[in-house]
Amino acid sequence: MDNKKLAAEIVDLVGGPDNINDLVHCATRLRFNLKDSKKAEREALEKHPGVLTVVHSGGQFQVVIGSHVSDVYKEIMKANSFDFSKETQGQDDKNASVMSKVLEIISGAFSPLIPVMAGAGMIKVLLTVLPMLGWLAEDSSTFKVLAAAGNSVFYFFPILLGITLGYKLKVNPYVAGAIGAALMEPNFTGLMAEGSEAAFMGVPIVLVDYATSVFPIFIAIGIYYFLEKLLNKIIHREVQLFLVPMVALMIMVPLTAIVFGPIGTYAGTWIATGISWLIGVSGILSGIIIGAGYTFLVVFGLHWGLAPITLENIKMGGDPIEAMAAATIFAQCGIAVGIYLRAKHDKELRALASSSTLTGLLAGVTEPIIYGLILRFKRLIPILMISSAVGGAINGHFGVKYTAYVFHNIFSFPIEKPMHIFVISVTLTFILALALTYIFGYETKNKTAVDEEREDTDALAPQPTDLKTESIYSPLIGKIVALKDVKDEVFASGAMGKGIAIDPSVGEVYSPVDGKVAAVFPTGHAIGVTTTNGTDILIHVGIDTVSLKGKYFTPLVKEGDAVRKGDKILEFDLEKIKEAGYETITPMIITMSNKEVDVFEREVKSVGKNDVLLTLI
Repeated sequence: MDNKKLAAEIVDLVGGPDNINDLVHCATRLRFNLKDSKKAEREALEKHPGVLTVVHSGGQFQVVIGSHVSDVYKEIMKANSFDFSKETQGQDDKNASVMSKVLEIISGAFSPLIPVMAGAGMIKVLLTVLPMLGWLAEDSSTFKVLAAAGNSVFYFFPILLGITLGYKLKVNPYVAGAIGAALMEPNFTGLMAEGSEAAFMGVPIVLVDYATSVFPIFIAIGIYYFLEKLLNKIIHREVQLFLVPMVALMIMVPLTAIVFGPIGTYAGTWIATGISWLIGVSGILSGIIIGAGYTFLVVFGLHWGLAPITLENIKMGGDPIEAMAAATIFAQCGIAVGIYLRAKHDKELRALASSSTLTGLLAGVTEPIIYGLILRFKRLIPILMISSAVGGAINGHFGVKYTAYVFHNIFSFPIEKPMHIFVISVTLTFILALALTYIFGYETKNKTAVDEEREDTDALAPQPTDLKTESIYSPLIGKIVALKDVKDEVFASGAMGKGIAIDPSVGEVYSPVDGKVAAVFPTGHAIGVTTTNGTDILIHVGIDTVSLKGKYFTPLVKEGDAVRKGDKILEFDLEKIKEAGYETITPMIITMSNKEVDVFEREVKSVGKNDVLLTLI
C-alpha cells in the first residue's frame, strides 16, 4: 500500500490530527500519545491491510505496521502541522497511572535513538569480527576511526538522551542536551584527572564518569522539566529567550554534578547489581522466566523499560538480561520456518513466513512473526514459550552476557560472551521451535481480519469440496482486469482468495454457476454464491462501494435461493456509481480455502454473459 495513503488513513482512524498529543516511532510501530484513545477506531485499524495489529499499553496507542514504519511516519509528519512542543494534556494523560507515564517517557526517549543505536552497535560487532579474522589491527588508525563511529552514540549518551527527553517532556531539548553535555565537557572531566577533591562554592562534588550513563540524565531532565515551567512563570517574557536557559544551566549543571548525577549513577549501579545477583542465584530460573516472557513485553511495548538497565549493565562489562531474551528472537524465527515447511498448500502463509524469517534473522526485527503468525495461531504461543525458555535457561546458566547494544540477529553473535555457548543455545532454540511447530502444527481456524469482515457481512464460511475441475462463468459483461491491478490491497494481494476482476459495461450481475445464494450483503454491493460442488464465490461490485449503503444497488435474490448459470441476481446503476466517485471494477473471488485449488484464467480481453471465465483444478 502507498505510504502516503496509509499515513492519512491511520491518522484519520486514531481520531484525526487534533487527537494526537505526540507521536514517535520505533523499529516497527507508530507510538501515539492521544488526547482520548476512545476516539480511535481500534477495530478498523486492526482490520486495515496495512496494519499488523494495535497495542494500547504504557500510556501509548501503538500501531504496528512493520519495517517501513519510518516512511509512514515521515508521510504523517509531512501532511500534518503538529506542534508537539506545546503543553497539552488529554483524557488519557489524566487517567494514566504513574508507572504508565514513566514507561511512556522511557519509550519516547529511546525510540528516536533506536536506528543510530542499532547501527553503531553493528559497527562494534564488525570491530569484534575483523580483528578475529586478522583483517584489521586493533592499534591501526582505521580501527580507531571506526571505533569512534561505533562508540560515539553510547559515549555521549547523556547528550543525545537529554535532547530526546527534552522533546518528550516538551521542554527546550537543546538546554536538556546541554545539561548532559556539561557532564562530558573537558573542564568537568578534567577534575577527575587532577585527582584532587572538587567542590562547587564549598559544596563537595562526587566525581563520576558519566560516559554511557542513563539514570543520571533521566533524573536531571525530570527536575529540569519543573524548573523550566517555574522560570517561564517568574521571568519576564521579553528576556526569557536568554535568561531562562542561562539560569537553568547555572542551576541544573551544579545540582546534577553534586546531587542528581551521583544518585542516578549509584541507583543504576544498584539496580544492575541487584538483577545480576538474582540471576546469579539461579541463572536457569531467571533464563526460563525472561526467555518465556520477553515476547509479551514486546507485544505491550514494555521492553524499553529494560533499556536503562541493559545499558548500565553493558557499562559494567555485560548484560545478562538481553542475552537470555535473545533466545526469543530465534524461537520466533524457528516457528516461522516450521510454518513454512508445514503450510505446503498455503502460498500466502509461506510467503509471510519466509519473508518474516529473513527479517528476523538478518535484522532482529520479528514483529511480523509475532503479529502475523504467533498471535494469529494461538497454538504457537506455548511452543514459543517452551523453546524460548530452553534457550534462556542455557544462557542464564552459563552466564552469557550481551556486551554491545545491537538488535539480536545472526550478525550479532560476536558481542555475546562466551559466543560458543550463545550460538549453541540459540541454535537449539531455533531447532526446537521449528520441530515443535512442524510436529504439532498451527491452528487454522483463528479469525483473521478478512474472516471477521465476512462474518460482519453475514457471508458463509468456506466449505470443503472434492472437485477435480470446475468452470466458473462470467457474472458480468465487460473487460477483463487482473486481480493484482485492482485498486484495493485486500483484493489485489490475494488475501481474500484467488480470482479475477471485470470492468463492467452493463449494470447487471448474473450467477456464474449452478448453485445457491450463500449471502446477500445488506448494502447489496456484493453477493456470495456456492456451487453445487461446494465452491464459494464472492462477487464484489466496485471498490469501497459499501460506503454507498445500498444506494444504486438492487439485489434480485435472497440468501438460500437456488440459482442457475446466467440467472440475473443483481442490478446496479453503473453511471450513478461512477458519478458518485466510486470505482466499478468488480472482483470475483474464489473464497474456498480448505483445499488447494489452482485457478486458470481465460486469456481474453473481454467477456460476455455465460462466457467461461475461470477454470478450477
